[in-house]
Amino acid sequence: MTKLKEIYKCAICGNIVEILHNGAGELVCCGQPMNLLTEKGGDVGAEKHVPVIETTTEGFLIKVGSVPHPMEEAHYIEWIETQTSEGSCKKFLKPGDSPEFMIKGDVKIIKARCYCNIHGLWQS
Repeated sequence: MTKLKEIYKCAICGNIVEILHNGAGELVCCGQPMNLLTEKGGDVGAEKHVPVIETTTEGFLIKVGSVPHPMEEAHYIEWIETQTSEGSCKKFLKPGDSPEFMIKGDVKIIKARCYCNIHGLWQS
């Protein structure tokens, strides 16, 4: 059974899907069951992936890593998502972008997560 906000990836073609509605079926792509991605935490190594949430005068700044994550063609953060008291917000990124996301207003941040094209799904 799938659960809301879970992320699945096809091991063959690389398709990624996010669950928007709970269901009882199995997700299949390229003739095989898709893999459920688990959110990792606790950075190790040179590249940092755990989203860092900073309070600003305008709201919150979510940055990927305690030091900026590389944003190169071969290695980059594809998206950053926050779950707040007001709902979810997602920002899609591309190589060369800054790996950060601004949430304006007085909201409560419940969780932040990001997806690295090489190292997978990470959460704060």
